[in-house]
Amino acid sequence: MEEITLSLPYVTRMVSVDVLDSTQNLACELACRGCEHNTLVLAYEQTEGFGQEGKSWSAGRGGVYFTLVLRPQKKTDDVLFWADKATQAVVRAFHHLFAFKTKTKKPNDVLALDPKTKTWKKIAGVLVQPLLTEDNTACLLLGVGINVNNKLPASLHQATSVKKLLGREIDPEWVLQEVLEAFFELYAQSEF
Repeated sequence: MEEITLSLPYVTRMVSVDVLDSTQNLACELACRGCEHNTLVLAYEQTEGFGQEGKSWSAGRGGVYFTLVLRPQKKTDDVLFWADKATQAVVRAFHHLFAFKTKTKKPNDVLALDPKTKTWKKIAGVLVQPLLTEDNTACLLLGVGINVNNKLPASLHQATSVKKLLGREIDPEWVLQEVLEAFFELYAQSEF
């Protein structure tokens, strides 16, 4: 486990792991040990990611996979509220960085329009989990997975990546920074 420093003003601590089973799992461990509000867990590859209803998947190298540990003052039980803020942040970041046509698919997916096929394809997903730690502290684990440069299996014909849409690689940390900036802007507007 490596701690790195990026220019992310609202992130109080960043833990970066090359390969991880799931950023949600490590974030849960850190939250239970009392980590700071706005602790970020970042992985460059996930071997046992999971989403809504426990659906599992692996996420290959080249994407952005992170979980943010939040300890908001209010609304810790409103999972849909937080999922909406996170998907809005991804949409804003994609529009700002790449001018992609995107939309959200409730409750937790971000779709991008593939201009070649004229179809909407999943480019990112969000998972929000409320957590009550052993000392009765409420927090949220806000997980986001974004297909940036990762190669997608042929079986995932309903998914796409930034690289596939642009035809070139993009720095994943640039995308991470933009998504987090958009999220914290929305977060501040919501008074938490």
